[in-house]
Amino acid sequence: MKKKKVVLAYSGGLDTSFCCIYLTRDLGMEVHSVIVNTGGFSDEELKKVEQRAYEMGVTSHHVVDETENFYNTCVRFLIYGNVLKNNTYPLSVSAERVSQATAIANYAKEIGAEAVAHGSTGAGNDQVRFDMIFNILVPEVKIITPIRDLKLSREEEIEYLKKHGVEMNFEKAKYSINKGIWGTSVGGKETLTSNLGLPEDAWPTPMTETGSRDIELTFEKGELVAIDGTKYDHPTKAIQALQAIAQPYGIGRDIHVGDTIIGIKGRVGFEAAAPMVIIKAHHTLEKHVLTKWQLSWKDQLASFYGNWLHEGQFHDPIMRNIEAFLTDTQDKVSGKVFVQLNPYRFQVVGIESDHDLMSNKFGSYGEMNNAWSGEDVKGFSKIFGNQVMIYHKVNS
Repeated sequence: MKKKKVVLAYSGGLDTSFCCIYLTRDLGMEVHSVIVNTGGFSDEELKKVEQRAYEMGVTSHHVVDETENFYNTCVRFLIYGNVLKNNTYPLSVSAERVSQATAIANYAKEIGAEAVAHGSTGAGNDQVRFDMIFNILVPEVKIITPIRDLKLSREEEIEYLKKHGVEMNFEKAKYSINKGIWGTSVGGKETLTSNLGLPEDAWPTPMTETGSRDIELTFEKGELVAIDGTKYDHPTKAIQALQAIAQPYGIGRDIHVGDTIIGIKGRVGFEAAAPMVIIKAHHTLEKHVLTKWQLSWKDQLASFYGNWLHEGQFHDPIMRNIEAFLTDTQDKVSGKVFVQLNPYRFQVVGIESDHDLMSNKFGSYGEMNNAWSGEDVKGFSKIFGNQVMIYHKVNS
């Protein structure tokens, strides 16, 4: 009897190791493991994950490098929109999960799999993101979620793997780390509380820089293309270079408190030096080159875009509509932004742009103008407030 093909979203950790053994030995399926790299794995780490997958009995193992595609289809719109969920979080992991689920669904179609599987528990956002995207993109494919369906505890998973002769480090790390190009999440005992911060040793990148450094970021149509005059062939390379510069300052560390898709509050630590510096620098440049109402509508649409993406709704066609708007707004968002880095903080110093609307040709704020007279302003003020004046006269 021919075995059924299942594509497993695989990371090499405890949950997906359990899934490997369970799907192959208990369900008798042909397992094809897939790891989706969104900029968080080195070549050495990917080789170790592949080796472990074959040790677990998979038929094939596949690496999908989504780093550039993740940027092209998602991250750049988060930059265009200056998206920070709850004014704090740059959607590091939540955006990646959408990209990863999409890549796995596409691979399942490519190899003609009858099922897809993931190691999510029944407690978090990822189960909804993965299930929903699989239902949208591969509705004919069965979804298998062993950890959630069997309601397994960590101890039960370890006992099962030991029974099947699996040797691995079962000691749980004090902190759960998820790393990608748009930031790293950090979860631990402190994030399960409402009052505790993460200790220094919880952060994946040690704070080693103690001085001050001035850097110059060059944007072209809203995208970071150069740092200190060095151009990069793709914005992902510029992001990684900026991360290497800014992360050792301890910049971009914070704890996000948010509402999960399933309706409970959650806390997660994150370090995202490059995303935070890029978003703030980009926003400052926009404030110089865009009009008042461009900025206003961008804020409103970008807030919706970030929230809907966080909830896994990347494939809703409204997202393509908003992306088209955001892209159109970036036509004049080009120039240099000057940033000063210091331990645990940074400051956007100023900008230079050919499209800067703060031009002294038309007057200086609070001082003098060159384009109108005092009489012009008197008449404008009467007309501008006319309707509200009538309202107060009628209703006084």
